[in-house]
Amino acid sequence: MKSIAITMGSLTVYAKLNGSATAGKIWDALPFKSFTSLWGDEIYFQIPVKTKLEDGFSKGTVEIGDIAFWPEESCFCIFFGMTPVSKPGQIKPASKVNVIGKIEGDWTKLKDVKQDETVIVEERKD
Repeated sequence: MKSIAITMGSLTVYAKLNGSATAGKIWDALPFKSFTSLWGDEIYFQIPVKTKLEDGFSKGTVEIGDIAFWPEESCFCIFFGMTPVSKPGQIKPASKVNVIGKIEGDWTKLKDVKQDETVIVEERKD
């Protein structure tokens, strides 16, 4: 599996990409830079990738630590808790997303990320 580094301000987290075509398109677009937006316990940001919902990987609910691509807005999404439309026991994106992988290790520090922080996504080097 391919691994990426996601740096937001002074925080860097790592994620493993799955075998989806969407994850492949994101890998091919690396590195890229954007600015964070927050929606409940979701961080999202626009990236230079365009694709549609992908059979077998598009989901209306996600798990803590999932990373995904939101085709409607060409956004990379990181889920670490409830969003404003979540229901008890269900983490819901604004609309369906393509799940592309999972955060490795401690995701709890994601709660420290602020709105409009610079974010850089690149291939993990170590």
